[in-house]
Amino acid sequence: MNQQYLARHVVGLRPSGIRKFFDIVATMKDVISLGIGEPDFTTPAPIIEAGIRALHAGATHYTSNAGLIELRQAVADHIAKAYGVQYDPKGEVIITVGVSEALYLTMTALLNPGEEVIIPTPCFVSYQAEVILAGGVPVEVPTYVEDSFQVKPEAVRAAITPRTKAIFLGYPNNPTGAVYTRTVLEEIARIAEEHDLVVISDELYDQLVYGVEHVCFPSLPGMRQRTVLLGGFSKNYAMTGWRAGFACGPEEIIRGLVRIHQYTIMSAPTMSQMAALEALKNGGEYVVQMRDEYDRRRKLIVNGLNNLGLPTFEPKGAFYAFPNIAVTGMDDETFAQKLLEEERVACVPGSSFGAGGEGYIRCSYATAYEKLEEALRRMERFMERHG
Repeated sequence: MNQQYLARHVVGLRPSGIRKFFDIVATMKDVISLGIGEPDFTTPAPIIEAGIRALHAGATHYTSNAGLIELRQAVADHIAKAYGVQYDPKGEVIITVGVSEALYLTMTALLNPGEEVIIPTPCFVSYQAEVILAGGVPVEVPTYVEDSFQVKPEAVRAAITPRTKAIFLGYPNNPTGAVYTRTVLEEIARIAEEHDLVVISDELYDQLVYGVEHVCFPSLPGMRQRTVLLGGFSKNYAMTGWRAGFACGPEEIIRGLVRIHQYTIMSAPTMSQMAALEALKNGGEYVVQMRDEYDRRRKLIVNGLNNLGLPTFEPKGAFYAFPNIAVTGMDDETFAQKLLEEERVACVPGSSFGAGGEGYIRCSYATAYEKLEEALRRMERFMERHG
C-alpha cells in the first residue's frame, strides 16, 4: 500500500533468493539444511574469551571511526605475511561491520550515478544489489564449468564501455567454490590497467582453499594502487555473528570509505574488534583444523553428488558444492522446492546467484559429516524418482 513512498531503485531490488527460500525452511521440521553459507563450528574458545574479557574490561565504547589501531595493524601484518602486500594501518585499512559493510562502503564511495561494475557470475547475491543501491549498474559476465567457473578475460574486455568504473572479483567463489589461477588474474590485471579501472576483490574465504594457491589480487604487479581488498573473519574463523570485516586500499579511497562509515555506522562493535584481534594473533591453528574438516566433507559431498548422477564441479575453495541438476528435467527452483518438500533437504537454486547459475543448486558442506551423509541418502531417494 505504501510502496509508492519507496525509492524506485529499492522497489526494483529482487528479494534475496537465499533468504526467501529459508523463510520457508524455518517453518518446517526435520530439515537438513545445505543452504546457509556459514560455518557450523562455534567460534574458537580463545576468541570468545577475548570478547568476554573486552566486555569485562569496559570495552563498551566507540573506537576511532577506522577501528582499533591495534586491529588495523594486525590486519596489515597478516596480509603482508601471507601475501607480501604492504598497507599502512593508519590510512589504508578500515575495520567494518563484516565484509558486507565493506562492500557497501566501497560501492558507495566509488560509484557515480550510472557507472558500471563488471561482475562475473554466478556470485554472492549482494554484489549486484550493492551496486544498484549505490546508484551504479551491475554488468553480469557469466562463467561456465568448462572454464572452471573462472571468467574469460576476453569476456571482461567485451563488457567494458565508457561507463565502466570497476571490475568486481569474488574468490574463492560463493557459490561455485572456484579459485582463480594466477594466469587468469594477471590477464584481468592487464585489462584493468589498460582501461584505468578499479578492481574490487572480495577474498573473504582466502584461507579456505584445498590444495591450490590463493593469489591475493593486490599482490599482482601494479595492482595495489588500483585495488580495494575486502576481507573479514566470518568464514575463516567461524565468526559470522561477531560482524567484523575490513577493507584495504589506497589511502584516498579508504578515506572515502571512512567518511561514509562515520556517518552511517560510527565504528564496528568494540568487543568484536577485540575478538578479531585475538583471531589474527592466535587463531591460525583453528583455521587449519576447520579447513581440514571442510576438506573431508568436500570429498564426501562431491563424490556423493556425482554418484547420484548430478555432475559436480570440484570446488577448490570456500565450502560449497554446485551440482548441475539438468538431468532431472527440472529448473533449479523447482528442483530445490521439490527436494525440500519431498525429502526435507534444503539447498539454494543456482539462479539466485545470477547469470550462469541456472540449472545448478548450491549445497553448503559447512554442516556435520553425519548430516551430509543423511542428506545424500535422502537425495538418492529423490533421484530414484526424478533422475
